[in-house]
Amino acid sequence: MPDRGRLRWRLAEDDGGQPTLFPEEALVERHVGIGEYGGLEFLHVNAKQVINPVPAASRMPFRYTVNAYRGCSHACVYCAGGDSEVLMADGRTKPLRDVAPGDRVVGTRREGCHRRYVETEVRDHWDTRRHAYRTVLDDGTELITSGDHRFLTNRGWKHVIGTELGRLRRPFLTPANSLIGPGRFPLMPGHEWADSPVRKVESITALGIVMPMYDLTTGTGDFVLNGVISHNCFARPTHEYLGLNAAEDFERKLVVKVNAVERVRAELRSPKWGGDLIAMGTNTDPYQHAEGKYHLTQGIVRALSDAANPFSILTKSTLILRDLQLLARAATRTDVRCALSIGTLDESVWKSTEPGTPPPRRRVEAVRRLNQAGIPTGVLIAPIIPGMSDAPGPLSEVTEACLAAGATDVTPLPLHLRPGVKEVFLRSLEASDPELAGRLRARYGRRSYLSGNEQHRMTRPVWDVVRRRRGDDGHDG
Repeated sequence: MPDRGRLRWRLAEDDGGQPTLFPEEALVERHVGIGEYGGLEFLHVNAKQVINPVPAASRMPFRYTVNAYRGCSHACVYCAGGDSEVLMADGRTKPLRDVAPGDRVVGTRREGCHRRYVETEVRDHWDTRRHAYRTVLDDGTELITSGDHRFLTNRGWKHVIGTELGRLRRPFLTPANSLIGPGRFPLMPGHEWADSPVRKVESITALGIVMPMYDLTTGTGDFVLNGVISHNCFARPTHEYLGLNAAEDFERKLVVKVNAVERVRAELRSPKWGGDLIAMGTNTDPYQHAEGKYHLTQGIVRALSDAANPFSILTKSTLILRDLQLLARAATRTDVRCALSIGTLDESVWKSTEPGTPPPRRRVEAVRRLNQAGIPTGVLIAPIIPGMSDAPGPLSEVTEACLAAGATDVTPLPLHLRPGVKEVFLRSLEASDPELAGRLRARYGRRSYLSGNEQHRMTRPVWDVVRRRRGDDGHDG
């Protein structure tokens, strides 16, 4: 008999469609992967909602997303040092490591455009080990967390560091931000949001160590940590009802919304649905490995086609070709757009940076076949890594190949190294190419981006090829 528990997918109101797991909906069953899926465990759930809205404040060019899978290798890790103080509902504080399920802490609740501090229950507490970062505020407060942890700022929820590139980049802290929370002043549930001071971020520093860290799941989705509002862990269910004995176990498991196709069809039939474009691949790859087992993306594409609802797909996987005829049929009924990420044709660079993805030339061929089938498909050349994939010859080569394959557009994206990411990336590079790591450290200095002139130099070979092949239709980025 499969293990059973209680799960609920709840859209977190401020974080762009990330689901939350709470004990209110049945876990259908668990399957241990065998053969090509060995080492994985699939957790089947019935989702209440599959078409998720993007917050109105988002700069994304779409309003709705669909993610049929929630893979733990993709889930963010939100955790903090065990000495960090959590504000309890009785006004006292307790070290994060000592907080337990059932404890009552202070969280926040939205009321229109405002928030109110409220009492909330701790539903889960877990621990793991992560690279540590120190965030220092202008009043001397120090916050020791993982780079993925999020705090509420004067500009919304932000991660401690950024980890992704180009169109997929996420909001992260800078010295231009201020964190919001009660600070060192006494506060009890019921206090107005106006009671919250703001404190400016002075610095974010990678400590260069891996240390034990802890996190909570609360009823409100947040809690007060060292006087500032902290986002809780929303992507991990409690250990008890999933039978997990450590945070690392969950990272080898994949949550599968087994009713995703049925839910999409039902939600598309709703009189409240306005027929907006739905984007897939905005969080997890819809054609990741598990799609070969579950065919959920295939079913969703068929449902969107039947409803003539516009959609887009971003992927690195050639598994998309399995659905070539289905996508071609959909493109005759509605607006369908696809894009593949192809950073280089150099197999040595590919193997060192994206070893788990299909070879780049197979992805180029996928672009060709999709466009030949009448499915408009573009390419992101990303990231362009200085000293590895930025030489004019290879950049021209990959651009020529993509355009020859019929790519509707080609967009180059140079490597972006945000604070924290920069240190981790360079330390990793030092192990294989210390000379290149030293050059990049000197070129980036304290900046996240290369200079405008260097970015222009790196992207120019791409735009030169685009202009040469398309005349005045090209544009120089």
